[in-house]
Amino acid sequence: MSIGFWQIAIVVVLVVLLFGRGKISSLMGDVAKGIKSFKKGMSDNNDQSPSTSEDSPQESSKEDKDS
Repeated sequence: MSIGFWQIAIVVVLVVLLFGRGKISSLMGDVAKGIKSFKKGMSDNNDQSPSTSEDSPQESSKEDKDS
């Protein structure tokens, strides 16, 4: 038994009736803000914490070239 268009439409109508349009749109706005904040936090985390395993070979190769 697969889910058809009419079953999905009935569920969507019931959700809108139970929660209202305003509450659903504010909830989706909060989800979007959370996603943006998470992405910003992940990019800030990558910029601030350099990994030591990648930095070590590069620093030693720079020292070899200077010598």
